Amino acid sequence: MSVLDQLESWPVATCAAALVRGDELVDTWGPTTQAFPLASVTKLLTALAALVAHEEGTLDLDAEIWDGATVADLLAHSAGIAAHEPTRVSDLRQRRTYSTVAYDLIADAIAASARMPFDDYIFEAVFAPLGRQHRPFVSSAGAGGPFAGAAGAGGVASVDDLVAIMQAWRSPILVDESTLGRARRPHVPELAGVLPGFGRHEPNPWGLGPEIRGNKTPHWTGLRNSPTTFGHFGQSGTMVWIDPVADTTLIALSDEPFGSWASAAWPALADAVLLL
Repeated sequence: MSVLDQLESWPVATCAAALVRGDELVDTWGPTTQAFPLASVTKLLTALAALVAHEEGTLDLDAEIWDGATVADLLAHSAGIAAHEPTRVSDLRQRRTYSTVAYDLIADAIAASARMPFDDYIFEAVFAPLGRQHRPFVSSAGAGGPFAGAAGAGGVASVDDLVAIMQAWRSPILVDESTLGRARRPHVPELAGVLPGFGRHEPNPWGLGPEIRGNKTPHWTGLRNSPTTFGHFGQSGTMVWIDPVADTTLIALSDEPFGSWASAAWPALADAVLLL
């Protein structure tokens, strides 16, 4: 009997999952090689590419690239930029304003500085070094959902891919520990804002890419997750998190869009995993 057998009861057509303790793959469920549209989980891939770009001198995290906002501001949704258009909706660093287009601006800036398409950059800087053989952005019709190709929501990957990606978020595989530490800490930690699907939180901590659990309630992770838990979920029915206190990583991808089923199922799975 596996704790991941909970996925059998999820109201989805197809799903896959992985449970990792430290650097050990403990358990898997479902077709872990199948690629799923990631929706906003894509942001963790693009953010990791931005950290690599920072360390290699391609694009500094503190460089201003949009209306006074830095790369770090855009990664942490503190730039005051709208969700899907490059327009300002609040003052810089005054509230957490969730934005997908912010990640497209970062990808464009990396591509311009590296003088190569961002799709090529993220493959060479992130996927290939981690032993992954495909690119996260694909052009086939419908493969990436409504945001296909978008650096903030258009990625496609498998559970196996994300096991490698999340290990790079856990350990200094691609970038130095100091860079990872900065990315996993809240940027402008006092900012309040709306966590999509779960309402307004004061504060609403966010790192340079990952959302940080803090003391948010309700939340898509479990009540047993530590406040330092970080990760992301996507509207396509995908979620990943790392709890540094428990040194545990959980990945679950599905083909059923986020909804009330996920708001109930994901925290229940998280609490069951952390009870082991």
